[in-house]
Amino acid sequence: MIVCSCNVLSDQDVRHAVNTADELPRNAKQVYGCLGCSAECGRCARTITTIIEQALGPCVDGCLAGCRHAEAASDNDAFAFAAA
Repeated sequence: MIVCSCNVLSDQDVRHAVNTADELPRNAKQVYGCLGCSAECGRCARTITTIIEQALGPCVDGCLAGCRHAEAASDNDAFAFAAA
């Protein structure tokens, strides 16, 4: 289903961006950035936010301990610390 007609973004595009981005997008503006575009009319922002909430579940506000997103973030932090 197309959720953004201005940028021709589907719900699948949004879910893919949320699930594969290095830094989890938590709002519509961040999703647009992941997909290489920006908001035009803004009518889709609420729908994109809903898709983000569904895709991230309880991690929408911040990853919980034991979450695969939290594990990935701690791995990145350890790598950054080791590289410094």
